[in-house]
Amino acid sequence: MTAPLETTGSAAEVPPEAVLTGAKQSQIEGRSLGQIAWTRFKRDKLAVAGGVVVVLLVLLAVFSKPIQWAFGMDPNEFHQDLIDPALLAPKGAWGGMSWEHPLGVDPQYGRDILSRIIEGSWVSLLVAGGATLLSVVIGVIMGVTAGFYGGWADTLISRAMDVFLAFPLLLFAISISASLQDGAFGLTGLPLRICVLIFVIGFFSWPYMGRIVRAQTLSLREREFVEAAKSLGARGPFILIRELLPNLVAPILVYSTLLIPTNILFEAGLSFLGVGIAPPQASWGGMLTTATDLYEADPQYMIVPGLAIFITVLAFNLLGDGLRDALDPRGK
Repeated sequence: MTAPLETTGSAAEVPPEAVLTGAKQSQIEGRSLGQIAWTRFKRDKLAVAGGVVVVLLVLLAVFSKPIQWAFGMDPNEFHQDLIDPALLAPKGAWGGMSWEHPLGVDPQYGRDILSRIIEGSWVSLLVAGGATLLSVVIGVIMGVTAGFYGGWADTLISRAMDVFLAFPLLLFAISISASLQDGAFGLTGLPLRICVLIFVIGFFSWPYMGRIVRAQTLSLREREFVEAAKSLGARGPFILIRELLPNLVAPILVYSTLLIPTNILFEAGLSFLGVGIAPPQASWGGMLTTATDLYEADPQYMIVPGLAIFITVLAFNLLGDGLRDALDPRGK
């Protein structure tokens, strides 16, 4: 029979730090949830590539005017000498590509396509970002309220979501945009069109965010930390702001990144139909509208704005998928 191990007085008095003498600092250093999510995100090369492209696109949109000024670009400057009047197409191969016009010129007026792509970037991202922000704000407020309070508030907000989702959004957006073209609310021209697009796209898209937030709130309100806050006397607004909203940041952030490319496509579609951004202001959807009548003579003019929309939407989708996997690894 083995004798029981005896603990000597000297061993019992050994400080806890001595046990970790041979351990490296990286092995014992704690990591926050943000650091863990960032580590997961860095492993996804496609998501990192999408994030880099998104950052570059945002910088391009923000500094579009200084870039055009620095390189002497004018998106509305005509170069009729670069157009073949007989063929109604740019002179030279590949849509008139040259050192002065790296992406060619448009087949109507000879305007530089690169400068118009840069000019159209801030329009697309401003409309998509503004509409996403509006829908997120409304959706989060409605979803959290419905999920936390329940009862008649949940019933009323849920039925409102159903009503908004039943709207034929495209037809409604076309009718509103067409009826407000002359001026409204003291605005005219481009500012009016941008505000109308942001309002129409964002205001009628909030139920998608609202349903996601409501479902997450229904799950979170039964958790122990919410019950603990209630037992300490915390009231509804305090619990909503201090307990629930911080735990909803991840799904809100992920869905927002996936909603932006949808809104970019929606804005491009409205501009394509002629009720979005009006010429001469450059927009990717408006360029595609013009290209539909001229693609046989100059297919380059359709390919370039189409690729701009494709790359932007793909980058945001890759970034959103990467964030979803990093912030919620259980869904992978």
